[in-house]
Amino acid sequence: MSKQNSYKDLPVPEFVRIREHLKGKLHPMRYEHTLGVSYTCIALAMRYGYDLQKAEMAGLLHDCAKRYDEAAIIKKCRSKGIELTENELNAPATIHAKLGAWMAEHKYGIDDPEILQAIACHTTGKPAMGLLDKILYIADYIEPRRDRAPRLPEIRKLAFEDLDEALYQIMKGILGYLEESGAYIDDMTRVAFEYCDAERMRRMEEAVTQMGSLADLKEEISQNDTGKQNGKNRRKSTGRQKRRRYQNH
Repeated sequence: MSKQNSYKDLPVPEFVRIREHLKGKLHPMRYEHTLGVSYTCIALAMRYGYDLQKAEMAGLLHDCAKRYDEAAIIKKCRSKGIELTENELNAPATIHAKLGAWMAEHKYGIDDPEILQAIACHTTGKPAMGLLDKILYIADYIEPRRDRAPRLPEIRKLAFEDLDEALYQIMKGILGYLEESGAYIDDMTRVAFEYCDAERMRRMEEAVTQMGSLADLKEEISQNDTGKQNGKNRRKSTGRQKRRRYQNH
């Protein structure tokens, strides 16, 4: 490699600097999880046609606030003027998403609203999630280091076949786990699932309607084809009758 093309002479991309910074701030396993989520975000972005760099950045920074414990996260939110509801305080494990979005903007200089929104809702989801919201939420669940969630092989495969159905199945599983374990369920987690469930029903109804429309169209085409064939048969029959009359004369 010539000197002018040496890697040491190239500018360091922002995501590389952020990655190195996170490596020094996060617990090693949290950092490994972060990389797994980031790479999975990229893969899902490739599959569904989303911006790869934005997906990667959302994955890198989604847990940037996890360098702190829950008590410290709450304290920092209050010191930064980040509003916390009583409901959120009852589910403190979700709050790092809010602080993480703040840190992504003010500590790491991210000003893209889609990235910040995806980070802010990656623990609970929300109604009407955008594509990056869904990608990050799902990547956080299926990334390669995850090994305890039920049905992971099935969900991982589904994520690359039907993103919305994967989102629904993950939310349903998380809500069911929280209910069975008696854990507190924050309002946003429940509202997000109810919205997702309603959207799933709407898609199913549209599919049924579309199938009905296709069936009607096929029937119409079949009837037209039958009519055309009958017309051909009638013309053939008439032709044969004329030929027989001609022969008789």
